[in-house]
Amino acid sequence: MSFESLGLRTELLRAVSEKGYSAPTPIQTQAIPPILEGRDIMGGAQTGTGKTAGFTLPLLQRLMSSGIPTKGRRPVRALVLTPTRELAAQVSESVVTYGKHLPLRSTVVYGGVSINPQKQKLIKGVDILVATPGRLLDHVGQRSVDLSKVDILVLDEADRMLDMGFIRDIRKVLALLPRHKQTLLFSATFSNEIKKLSNELLKSPVLIEVAQQDITAELVTQVIHPVDKSRKRELLSYLVGSNNWKQVLVFTRTKHGANRLSQQLIKDGILAAAIHGNKSQGARTRALAEFKAGKVRVLVATDIAARGLDINQLPHVVNFELPNIAEDYVHRIGRTGRAGNEGEAMSLVCVDEHNLLKDIERLIKRDIPKDVIEGYEPDPSIKAEPINKGRGRQQQKAGRPGQKRSGGDNAASPWSNQRQSFKGRSNNQNRSRNQSQNRTRRNTQRAA
Repeated sequence: MSFESLGLRTELLRAVSEKGYSAPTPIQTQAIPPILEGRDIMGGAQTGTGKTAGFTLPLLQRLMSSGIPTKGRRPVRALVLTPTRELAAQVSESVVTYGKHLPLRSTVVYGGVSINPQKQKLIKGVDILVATPGRLLDHVGQRSVDLSKVDILVLDEADRMLDMGFIRDIRKVLALLPRHKQTLLFSATFSNEIKKLSNELLKSPVLIEVAQQDITAELVTQVIHPVDKSRKRELLSYLVGSNNWKQVLVFTRTKHGANRLSQQLIKDGILAAAIHGNKSQGARTRALAEFKAGKVRVLVATDIAARGLDINQLPHVVNFELPNIAEDYVHRIGRTGRAGNEGEAMSLVCVDEHNLLKDIERLIKRDIPKDVIEGYEPDPSIKAEPINKGRGRQQQKAGRPGQKRSGGDNAASPWSNQRQSFKGRSNNQNRSRNQSQNRTRRNTQRAA
């Protein structure tokens, strides 16, 4: 199938051709026709599947079909909400790229930068607005934007917005929109919360699910490197140096951990930079630009900062620390293996993280191969310790009375026998982890 067969305008086909694309991806093939018909969409697709173009191209065409206002300030007719600054910038870039031969205006607003230049663009009038929820509500409060004329609403990576605690902000925005509009909801996972939100927002939606729920990209080779916690940085430097990796995206759990690791890598002679929520938008933009240009070899990021990063043909992703939330593993390794390219995802896993690993393997419904690097064999005598989740919080390890704790003082290292199955967590562990995750999400609500 070709883009021409999807019924797109000549100007859009020209922009797609100039971008170097000749055939639509599966989600584009499924999403573009019903969006052009004005249908609501509930789309499930992994990152790197062409989802952004899948809604951007028909959105531009529908706006052109309804005409361009010739008098007065242009009202916002299409609103795209994203969870992070980086994803907002990426979507905005796609709007500009595919709409460059059309007389439509667009802009993007997010926090971390001055609000005044954004206000000036909004006051002049735009057809398409890409925004993070918090900064959008700032503009609403300053009366620099009017959302009463929105015809198309896009919620991109809705699962992440809910994870970050944006549901209240989203509801505030929804209250400002017209009742009758076309709504497009895209999510990498279909949790119960997402299904509940879709039931509230969507009217007879077309369900598009290109890949099975929560399954990692097929072109990504995954491997676990068991290693002691104290030797992770040493092993990472060894892998980067011995394999002569030129571009590596590394994930840590915390902002402080990202800063510390990047500084340690620099001391090892590896050019590195860190991006996270405490960095200014200018610093994040510079670090990403240098990484893409090859000036920085390793980019160390937290989950929130990395969401929406679109790095062409990124070959390597490393989980320096496993995420506390299993779904974040899917999003992390989705930074590689994009647009038909192959990629590698490696995780450096210590004894403390065996429960997190089991959560991930249960989610993706497969065992990830384990490969012990010679010279970095984990010490089987080391006992598991509680995981520090940042800000002084630690993972609770308490089990039910009368039971031994998994990974506790009496537990042997899970790496002492590769064939031995990991022990399950207690119900109390699950409850304490969920409580800690909820606190973490509330604290990150304004990070984007």
